[in-house]
This record gives sequence, C-alpha cells and structure tokens, in this order.
Amino acid sequence: QVQLVESGGGLVQAGGSLRLSCAASGRTFSTYSMGWFRQAPGKEREFVAGISQSGGMTSYADPVKGRFTISRDNPKNTVYLQMNSLKPEDTAVYYCARGRLYVVSSSVADEYDNWGQGTQVTVSS
Repeated sequence: QVQLVESGGGLVQAGGSLRLSCAASGRTFSTYSMGWFRQAPGKEREFVAGISQSGGMTSYADPVKGRFTISRDNPKNTVYLQMNSLKPEDTAVYYCARGRLYVVSSSVADEYDNWGQGTQVTVSS
C-alpha cells in the first residue's frame, strides 16, 4: 500500500498562488498516473487535474484550466499542483491520488486506488 502525503495548503487571498506537493512512498511511483481532486464543504469530491506516468500527458477540469498546472518529479516520487490566480471558489480540501495500474490519465475517482489525507486550501475574498 503506497502512502501519499500532501503538503503546501494554507490561507491565501484571492489572486494569490499556492503550490501543493504530494510525496509518495515506494519505488514504483513512475509506473502510475497521478491526480488531484478537491472537496468543498457540502459538495462532492471533484477532479482537478491528472498527469500520466511520464508526465507527458496532462488533463484539467474546466474551472482550473489556465490557472493550475500539474507536474511530477519521478526521481523524487512527488507530484505537484501549482495554483495561480486563486479564487474563493477554489476553497476546498485537496487530495492527491494514484491511478490504478495501466490508467494513463483519468478524471474518474474510481480509477484511483490510493489517496492522501488531504490538505486544506482556503482562498479569502
């Protein structure tokens, strides 16, 4: 069972930036796609961004396109989410997740089999 540990969340004003990190345990990190999801109070968990095993393919939810960037550093077993031009509606707990084996990039939560504990992002207006 891989362990995923997110960091980098916090309180930021609207228009600001944050970079989230997710460190994975184990030696097979580069074998799996990774994703970021978020869940706001009273709402369902939603897809934010996904990245393929090599990092060559990325995908984004429409609300974050052009503002967020997902990347990964395989030798460091880490995936990142750079968040710029943050809005109050981006406030949520952000989770990183590991894709199931052979999934290249997916926006579907069921195609991820390991999840971090989440990190809170709060954007004030």
